Amino acid sequence: MSQVVVDISISLDGYVTGPNAGVGNGLGDDGMPVHDWAFHGTDADREVLDAAFNATGAVVQGRNLFDVIDGPGGWSDELGYGAKPTGEINPPIFVVTHTPPEKTRLGDRFHFVGSPAEAVSRALEVAEGKDVVVMGGGQICHAVLAEGLADVLRLHMAPVVLGDGTPLFPPGPSAGVTVELVAAVSTPAAQHLTYRVVK
Repeated sequence: MSQVVVDISISLDGYVTGPNAGVGNGLGDDGMPVHDWAFHGTDADREVLDAAFNATGAVVQGRNLFDVIDGPGGWSDELGYGAKPTGEINPPIFVVTHTPPEKTRLGDRFHFVGSPAEAVSRALEVAEGKDVVVMGGGQICHAVLAEGLADVLRLHMAPVVLGDGTPLFPPGPSAGVTVELVAAVSTPAAQHLTYRVVK
C-alpha cells in the first residue's frame, strides 16, 4: 500500500539549502554539505538512498525545485532522481505551481497541479502501490506535513550548521505534527531518521 513520504536532507539547524538557492545554485551558497551523504557517503548511506529510490512510485515537488532540476545544470542523462542515471527510473513527478511552464527540458514526466493536496492525490493514483515521495523543496515538504497529508517523515540530518538558507520549518505559527521514530541509521555523513506521522 502506498505511503506518502516526506524525504529531505537537512542541516543541524534546520535548513534544506544554503542561502540564495535558485536556478544554477540549487543547493544555495555552501549548501552542498547537506547532500554529501548521497554522493560521497558510506555503503550504509547508499543503502538508505537505494531503498528509497526502489520504493518510489511517484514524486511530488515544488516549482522552485522543478526550475532548478529542469534548468541548465540540472538533471541530465547522468544524474536524475535519487542521484541515479536518469534511465534507471523515471517516476512521474507532480509539481505544485499556479503557473506551469510552456515546455520542459526533461520531457513529459512532469505534471503541474495547483496544490499539495492535488499533487498527493494524483501521485497516489499512479504510484502502483509504491511510495509517493515528497522530495522538496522545504516549503512543499512543510505544507504536506502541515496539511496532514504525510504518513512518514524521513530526515537525512547532515553534520553541518549552515546558519542561513531555506528552512524546513518556517518561522511563525504553523500546524503541529506528532511523529514517532521507527528507524534510524547513523553514519559519519548523516543521521537517517524515519518517523511515522501519528494521525
